[in-house]
Amino acid sequence: MTEPRYDQDLGTPETSTVKAGGRPDKRRAISEAARRVFGQQGYARASVDAIAVEANVAKRTIYNHFTDKEALFLSVAVEGADAVTEAVRVLMERHLRKIVNLEEDLTAFCLDRANAITEFPDHFALVRTIHAEVTRLPAGVLEKWMAHGPPSAHQRLAPYLRRIADRGLLAFDDAEKAANRLNTLTMNDVLIRSFYGALPLPGSAVEEIVHDGVHAFLRLYAPAPSAPEERI
Repeated sequence: MTEPRYDQDLGTPETSTVKAGGRPDKRRAISEAARRVFGQQGYARASVDAIAVEANVAKRTIYNHFTDKEALFLSVAVEGADAVTEAVRVLMERHLRKIVNLEEDLTAFCLDRANAITEFPDHFALVRTIHAEVTRLPAGVLEKWMAHGPPSAHQRLAPYLRRIADRGLLAFDDAEKAANRLNTLTMNDVLIRSFYGALPLPGSAVEEIVHDGVHAFLRLYAPAPSAPEERI
């Protein structure tokens, strides 16, 4: 069987690049295997043959579900990003929907979010592949992943911070910029120092990064103190 060309235009994972039909359990096995193989071997080196072996399916079975290697990579990258996004959404609802103590609630959210890295090892291995091979990935793949992955995380956090600001607990002009700053102060160092989960940090190191980051964020976006009432 001749391997399909990889230079065709890409659709979204739900449209032209992922085929309808096929057994869901087979598709799940293929996706899980592909995520592992891409994470271990990288995009360029990974082959559909290796993924078929890892999934314990025939190569033609993969093409019953996905049009080509690009489609398969895009699908598993987006699925992983969406899974992490959903996990973070649950954490935002738990910690940021009803604020009791702003610093404590923000810290608890950021700690849980940082610790969630260890819950998705195959996904973050794939993220390391994306960072390492960014110049080799098809532009369409990279663009669609960025719409689902970490680059858009601040957009999902922004509404929660805006509601907190509406209560007078924070002050900023742009909620998305404030959300991006919170991500930068509390998550970037964890991701970089752990090499995106490859070398998990000790809990004490994560706690220090998060506590310091939240403290700096609150100082940066603290509302102005109310002016004292004039005595007549």
